[in-house]
Amino acid sequence: GDFTHPRWLEDLKILLKNSDDGTGVYTYEGVKFVLSGEISLIYKQDNKVRKVHNVLLAPNFEVVDQINEFLRRKGRLDYDGRPIFGFSCIELADTLMKISEDIMIIPAHAWTPWFSIFGSMSGFDSVEECFQDRTKYIHALETGLSSDPAMNWRISSLDKFTLVSFSDSHSPYTWRLGRE
Repeated sequence: GDFTHPRWLEDLKILLKNSDDGTGVYTYEGVKFVLSGEISLIYKQDNKVRKVHNVLLAPNFEVVDQINEFLRRKGRLDYDGRPIFGFSCIELADTLMKISEDIMIIPAHAWTPWFSIFGSMSGFDSVEECFQDRTKYIHALETGLSSDPAMNWRISSLDKFTLVSFSDSHSPYTWRLGRE
């Protein structure tokens, strides 16, 4: 996780070993990893301030380096494991798909009130409203601590998305990791 932070990325590059099978899975002392990070986007769309967190999954370190180069042009990466930027989810999808269509963009903790795609205080009413025609690049939603997959399965408009629950993937508390 948190491949956007320069110091942590250094450690990831040193410690993780590529499985070399083309899956994008890395290992460390027998534990499997995928290259991931989370970013916070705060911007205005349709005359409303939007605050959406997105988990990013990358297939390899070369792609991570390109993602981070783009993000460095937009703001700072060195102060937090979840950096904040002032551009839209649409721009995120456009730019990342130009880097690699193997990048996964997963709206994080989808129902959290303040910082999520469906957040009651700053979110959207649908994935399509947020990402517009770039919704075709969104294949999964992360449920987080505000809901669980069973709750989300009740909403038929989410049927086309895989539901995942990473809880708090940048948490130092191991009991919060991999809740579902």
